[in-house]
Amino acid sequence: MGGSNKASNKAAYFDKLKALLEEYKSIFIVTVDNVSSQQMHKIRKSLRSEGDVQGKVLMGKNTMVRRAIKGFISDFPEYERLLPHVKGNVGFIFTNADLNKTRDVILAEKVAAPARAGAVAPLDVFVPAGNTGMEPGKTSFFQALGVPTKIARGTIEITTDLKLVEAGSKVGASEATLLNMLNISPFTYGMSIAQVYDGGQTFAPSVLDIKEEQLFKALNSAIATITQISLAANYPTLPSVIHSFMNSYKNVLAVAVETDYSWEGISDLKDRIANPDAYAAAAPAATTEEDQPDDPGATVPDKDDEPEEESGDEGFGGLFD
Repeated sequence: MGGSNKASNKAAYFDKLKALLEEYKSIFIVTVDNVSSQQMHKIRKSLRSEGDVQGKVLMGKNTMVRRAIKGFISDFPEYERLLPHVKGNVGFIFTNADLNKTRDVILAEKVAAPARAGAVAPLDVFVPAGNTGMEPGKTSFFQALGVPTKIARGTIEITTDLKLVEAGSKVGASEATLLNMLNISPFTYGMSIAQVYDGGQTFAPSVLDIKEEQLFKALNSAIATITQISLAANYPTLPSVIHSFMNSYKNVLAVAVETDYSWEGISDLKDRIANPDAYAAAAPAATTEEDQPDDPGATVPDKDDEPEEESGDEGFGGLFD
């Protein structure tokens, strides 16, 4: 009886996984270490109610997930790329929404957690300088951990910031005790993304940080490089074809200008080269600053309206003549 229920549950799980793989084009493979059931509930709720961000969470034993995926490979060979990443404490989040928005919803649910002895620190842990409020009798505890202290106003004061635990190392019992005494909860726990599956390919989540501007810049740089190499090697490629046409047309124009060979469309160019003065006369005369009045609203008086200066001297007479 129990065996039949187990088999039916497994078949139902296989059907559900297959239906999700067919319905959704993108999958987040997430690690759920130290994630509480309440956090899982909040993430599921967020993926159901975040407007344009919709998704489904599916958990399961790795052996059962791998067996199910292997059964689908004959019909969907691209799912084989998921198999190497089904290891450890992982789950699947299926979505058709924008990957960056979905990632933000997944990573938003974090909770602060105290340091536990034996836990691997995901980041560097510092003890900040300042008054601890502890009595001087506990000074020896700080000294054992190499924390610089002094007694100020009858309490222990840490004199400088100190890195207590390095990222990637295990938290010792003494370090965990000190952090708890100081009410420091240095770690946050929540889902983290191990891999992303989209369009038949798997990639690291850091790829989502690449902006469209960076992609366009890299693409344009690659096209320019291909064009330069193609033109230098005289090997036609799609990016270089237009440049080859333009360069060839320039050469044809140069030959036509130097010879009597002509065709429709080049006569105007040859006429301009042969009669530059005719085209220069047709061009509008350039206005100089001297021709412009200082006041845009002022009018320049006609020369006939200007009063003639009265002078009894004619020619080049001197001042005392």
